[in-house]
Amino acid sequence: MDTGVLLLRLAVGLLIAGHGVQKVSFRLGGNGLAGGTEEFRRDGFRGGTPTALLAGAAQIGSGLFLAAGLLTPPAAMAAMGVMTVAGTVKLPKGLWVQNDGYEYPLVLVVVCAALALTGPGCWSMDRALGLGHWPLWIVVGAIVAGPVSGLLTRAVLHRPAVAAGGERYAPAAD
Repeated sequence: MDTGVLLLRLAVGLLIAGHGVQKVSFRLGGNGLAGGTEEFRRDGFRGGTPTALLAGAAQIGSGLFLAAGLLTPPAAMAAMGVMTVAGTVKLPKGLWVQNDGYEYPLVLVVVCAALALTGPGCWSMDRALGLGHWPLWIVVGAIVAGPVSGLLTRAVLHRPAVAAGGERYAPAAD
């Protein structure tokens, strides 16, 4: 079981971190910070560069912490938050990824919740630091707080699709 959890942590954590690297740099096929900023603007988010930097940093940090099995419930919470935001962007396109739907962000949210519940396994930094068994209230709190924080982020930073006068909102520089 510990080997399976290790493989899952490594795959999911490094994929989430890589996604964050793409948002803020030209590495791993990314379009640099300007490209990440434009992606958020295109998706209707306020904040510009700070939003892209925070999202990228949250993905890089939470992904690397998950891969290492370090502070697993808080790392899962952060990853679930950013992936919930990604899921809300893709929600209008339906579930399936071939239609650019929310299937992939949903899978990552569920896997992060499962990792928080199962724990990081014996080959983890949590275990090495004596944090192998997190109290259930912390784990459940992280599983709830992750998606809720993503939904709150969406509510605060997303622009309405239509302005007060009925005109379409054009993404503007923030």
